Parts: sequence; C-alpha cells; structure tokens
Amino acid sequence: GKRKRSNTSVLYDSDESEDSDILVRNVFAKRHCIMDEDESSEEQPPDKTCPTENISANKKQKVFAKLKELARQRKTRTSSSSENSEVSNDETEIEEEPLCQLPLTPTEGSETDSNSLQDFIVEEEEDDDDNTEHVESENQPQQELNMSNSELLAYYVPQLSRCNHYVHFKRIVKAFLINTIDDTFLSSLYDGTRQKKYARDMLLSLHYLDDRFIQPRLENLISRSRWKDRYKERVDCYPDIRITLRNPKIMPCHACELKRYCKFNVLLFGKLYNSTTLEADDFMSDDKQVLKVGMVCANRTRVYHNLKHFKYKLYVDCSSVTETEGVEDEPVKDTVERLFSHLEDSGWIQKRYNDLEEYMDDADSFQEEK
Repeated sequence: GKRKRSNTSVLYDSDESEDSDILVRNVFAKRHCIMDEDESSEEQPPDKTCPTENISANKKQKVFAKLKELARQRKTRTSSSSENSEVSNDETEIEEEPLCQLPLTPTEGSETDSNSLQDFIVEEEEDDDDNTEHVESENQPQQELNMSNSELLAYYVPQLSRCNHYVHFKRIVKAFLINTIDDTFLSSLYDGTRQKKYARDMLLSLHYLDDRFIQPRLENLISRSRWKDRYKERVDCYPDIRITLRNPKIMPCHACELKRYCKFNVLLFGKLYNSTTLEADDFMSDDKQVLKVGMVCANRTRVYHNLKHFKYKLYVDCSSVTETEGVEDEPVKDTVERLFSHLEDSGWIQKRYNDLEEYMDDADSFQEEK
C-alpha cells in the first residue's frame, strides 16, 4: 500500500542563486497526493444530504418495517393454524386423489401460497405519473406469475390450443353435425366467412386434428417405407379398403416393387372426396383397385389408411346419425344440440375418440421394415 504523506508539497532548495538568501519554492508532486482532513474540509463545501435521498431512505425503512410486521403476523397465523387444524382420513384421501392431474399452475395452487405472495407485496403510492408507470412495470412479472400456463400460452402464442384433445374432438363432431344439415358450413369455415368465436374454435380444432394428430404420423409412416408414389396415391384416393389373405406368391410387391412373398390382396374402393369440405365426388364412384402386397406392406397399408380417412369416415357416420334421427321442424342450433347430446350420452363420441387414439398408437408403434 501507499504510505500517507504528511505534507502536501515538496520543498526544494534553490542552489542556483548566489545570494545568501535561500530561495524556497513549492513544487507539487506529480503523484496524486492524499489530502489531509483539515485541508480538504477547508476546500470542500459542507456536506448537505439530498432531500430525495432522505425520502427514499425513509420510504425503504417504512417498507422494511411493514415487511417485518407482515412476516411476524404470518408466522403467528401459521403456527396457530397448525396447532388447531385436524385433518380426517376422508379429507386426506380426497387430497391425495388427484395425482393423475397435470402439475399445478400458479393459479391452481392453494390459497395459502397465493396469499403468502400477496402479503409481501407493498404498493407505493406516488403522485408522479412516471413513478406510477415504474411501479406497474415492476408488478407485471408478479401478474404473469398469477397466470396459468394455458393463459400464458394463449397470450404469447395465440395459435396454440387451450383445451385437451377430447374437447377438440367434440367440437369436430358438432361441426360435422352442422354440415350434415347445412352443407356449406365447412366451406365457410375454411374460407373465413364465419368469424364468430364458436366457428373459429371449430376451425382451430379441425386444423388441430389434421396438423397434430394425423399428418405427422402419415409422414412418418411414408418416410420409413419403400412405397412407390403410385401406390400411395391410390391409397389416398379410395376411402374404403379391404385386406384379405389370398394365394401366396413370390412376386414383386405392388407397394414397394421388391420381390416378396406376397399373400395379401388389398381392395381399394369408394368415392373420391374433398379433404377439407368432405364433399364426395361421384366421378367413377364404382372404380376399384386390387393390389397384391407382402405382409409388412399390408400392415402398413392398414395403419396408414385408418388414419388417412378417419375424418371422412367420422363425417359419414355423423351423416348417417342425422338421417336416422331425422331433422325436425326446429332451428339448426336446437337440432344440433339435441343430436350432440344424444351421441354424447350414449357414448358414441367417446367410442369414436377411442378409435382415433388406437389408430394413432398403431402408427406410433409400427416397426420399420428390415
């Protein structure tokens, strides 16, 4: 360390002068000198505390005192509640029951957790508008903590869905029921004519079914196979299929064109339809295709076809329900609600949803060809 110099100046003798008088001059050192307290106090003005610093210090002291008081009250409250509270066995079983639910979000937690955070939030009241905006910006992260995960996703990424898969499926069934009565409903959804909330929710669910459930699995099945494009196009065009065991024969497979032990006949038939509006085309409605494939390609064809044409088959089933139940002389909304309630109460919707989950599991677990 540097030693503190007692003098602030250095005295040098002037030997150049021939006079008897010794000239003395003050030469300041090049180094930064450490000023004594006496000299610095004379040169510097008296220290004055800024009033804004005193106000902020007093404010911090008040906030700290409030926090200590709230912590003390919280401690006494929790200790008294823990001594007096008794939980029965039935209540314990009820609390332990929802283990299969999703992890608790900040809004789904217990009231004590949210209250414990709110007790330690001290809002500062200031007349200045700038300070008010600053306080609101500091409280914004706390407001985000109080939002659930689904609300955060909906706020930052509105395209994402905010409901589970079964809710999407029920919306799709209701949209299909409406289209069986009004055959322009689906087309008006896709072209953006209908902009009400229920219509936008149905369109979101339809896209969710195509883009999240079906299409990724179809692409996975195709990318891991040796199918030719011609065979894939045939499977895509015909909504009905029948796979039967026939006379085995060693020949090039019609699906992959590799020499295989082919013992399955794939019969493709049905009307061509629009993938969005699900409107059937009567052109060559009686056309059929019979293809001979091996065992692996036959199994892949079954899994692929079930997923590819599931939405159309579901729409056909909804059309048959509407024809069976009949459309009474009532508004379309009442008819749809009546049919939908009947299908939901009878378990028809749940059964179709289980079929979809089974088809997706088959596609996920399908093994790659050797």
